[in-house]
Amino acid sequence: MNDSDSNIAVLIPCRNEELTVGNVVSGFRDALPQATIYVYDNASTDETVNRALEAGALVYFEPLQGKGHVIRRMFADVEADIYLIVDGDATYDPADAQMMIKTLFDNNLDMVAGVRTGITEDAKRKGHALGNLIFNRLYRALFGSGFSDIFTGYRVFSRRLVKSFPAISSGFEVETELAVHASQLSLPVAEVPVSYVARPEGSQSKLRTFVDGFGILRAMFVLLKENRPLLMFGSLASVCTISAISIAIPLISTYADTGLVPRLPTAILATGLIVLSLLLLALGLILDAVAKSRIEAKRFAYLQL
Repeated sequence: MNDSDSNIAVLIPCRNEELTVGNVVSGFRDALPQATIYVYDNASTDETVNRALEAGALVYFEPLQGKGHVIRRMFADVEADIYLIVDGDATYDPADAQMMIKTLFDNNLDMVAGVRTGITEDAKRKGHALGNLIFNRLYRALFGSGFSDIFTGYRVFSRRLVKSFPAISSGFEVETELAVHASQLSLPVAEVPVSYVARPEGSQSKLRTFVDGFGILRAMFVLLKENRPLLMFGSLASVCTISAISIAIPLISTYADTGLVPRLPTAILATGLIVLSLLLLALGLILDAVAKSRIEAKRFAYLQL
């Protein structure tokens, strides 16, 4: 089977995108005439559904608001060989789709992520570009290399990744969860540059800079706890140990000179920090064993497909 024989599904999550969704659907119908295009409406209050139907898409509904809820529903409902997911805001070029699918198929990959070029110049989103840079560097520090744009809304997936992805996130942090899932299972992935332009005038982004930024940051540490608990709790144990040693050195010096411990509360605090560090380390070791079992279970689910 080659990519032209594959059953391709284009998945477009939307909420209040009446100004753009019709053009997005039409663009992908031209770029991928063999694909089936699905629009999942996420409780829109405008004419998004009608514009999608007019453009020829199959429209389904997910009432729980949040991109994570929509992706979980789409991945569960839709059956295909290759899945392409793209935002419905007309910021991505449908012409890049063939190249992304060919990259996935020719290299037998599980994910091809579109790295956004022109996010600052063409899309005029300097603040979001800076936040994207910071979060991507944090991701690499916590989970390792593999992705340079974890928040891209333009991706192509294999069936086995889609059907083995747990999708526990509810909002925009689902994109981080996708990257962590691929990294922890060491799945074959690639990144390719794609065009990225500004939203049309009058179209409003659903991304709330600070609220969603804090949500993504929280999700990163939750995913760190779930997938690399020894790193997280081991780091906290190290901080406690260093703190205990730093406040205990003067006490030890005084005791060596005088045989007395003049600051008993400080000595109790240092002892408590050492005990806490040992508990954190033990917790990290236990959760690390649990995390490895969960990763093995996800790997088996992936291999069954």
